[in-house]
Amino acid sequence: MTQQDKGSVELVIAPQEKDLGEFTVRRVLPAPERRMVGSFIFFDHMGPAEFPPGMGIQVRPHPHIGIATVTYLFEGQIMHRDSLGFVQAIECGAVNLMTTGRGMVHSERAGDDLDEVSRLHGIQSWMALPDHEEEREPAFQHYPAVDLPDIDVNGVNVRVIIGEAYGHTSPVHAYSSTLYLECLMPEGTELTLPDQYQELGAYIVSGSVAIDDQAFGEGVMAVAREGAAMTLAARENSRVMVVGGEPLGERHIYWNFVSSSRERIEQAKSDWREGKFDMVPGEHEFIPLPD
Repeated sequence: MTQQDKGSVELVIAPQEKDLGEFTVRRVLPAPERRMVGSFIFFDHMGPAEFPPGMGIQVRPHPHIGIATVTYLFEGQIMHRDSLGFVQAIECGAVNLMTTGRGMVHSERAGDDLDEVSRLHGIQSWMALPDHEEEREPAFQHYPAVDLPDIDVNGVNVRVIIGEAYGHTSPVHAYSSTLYLECLMPEGTELTLPDQYQELGAYIVSGSVAIDDQAFGEGVMAVAREGAAMTLAARENSRVMVVGGEPLGERHIYWNFVSSSRERIEQAKSDWREGKFDMVPGEHEFIPLPD
C-alpha cells in the first residue's frame, strides 16, 4: 500500500493473499491503512480458479450481522442457501443481495457444474449498514443480470451493479449512498468516474489502466483523492470494478460480524457459540467461532 503525493489518486492498495483451502483470494478491504471505501468494508477477489469434477467451493453455514453482501461472478456458479430458507444460484452478472441486519446464516457451495471441470472467478463484497439499519430484519433479494443497466460510455461497457452512474440507476437496493460498477475497457478507451460520490476506489481485475499517467496493473485498488475527478485510461483490454459512496463512520469487524458497537460484536460471538442464530434448513454442519 502506498500513499500518493499528488494527482487524483490518494492511496494505492495492494491486496493480501488469503488461502481458503480450495483456492486463494486477494483481500483488498479491509486494509491496514484503509478499512473502508464508502460503505464497502470487505472486498475479495476470488480466483480465477479451476476445479476438477467433484470438487468446488464448499463454505459451510456461517453467520453475519450488520452488512449487506454481494458476490458478483465473472465465471462459474455458487449455490446460496440461507436461514430464511432461500436457495438461489449466484450466476455471472446477477446480484444476490443478502441483507443480514440483526443476524443471518448462509452457506456457499458449488453449483450445478460440480460433475464437470468448472471455473470460478468473481468479487465478494460486504457493505456496512448505516447505524439505523444495523439491527433491521434480515432479507434476501435476487436481481437477474438482465435487470442491471448495461451501457456504453465512450466505448466502455459499464454495468451499474448498485447506485446511479451516467444517467442510469440500478434496481438493486442500497441502504446508503453507494456506487458499484463493472467496467470493461477496450485498449485505448477512457472513462471518467462519477463525481457525486464522496469516496471512490477503482480495482483492476485484469489488464492495465493509467490514472494521471501512472500505470496500475491487475490486483491493485486506486483510491481517489476526495473531490478529485479520476479518469481511467486503458493501456490494454481491462476489467475494472469501481466501488464507493458516502462514509458511514467507524465500524468494528470480527470474523463475519460488522457493527458500529464493540458490545454488539461480543453479543454476536456469544450468540453463535450458544446456537442462538437461526440455521440454514437442511444443513447439519457449520463453521465454529474462530479461537
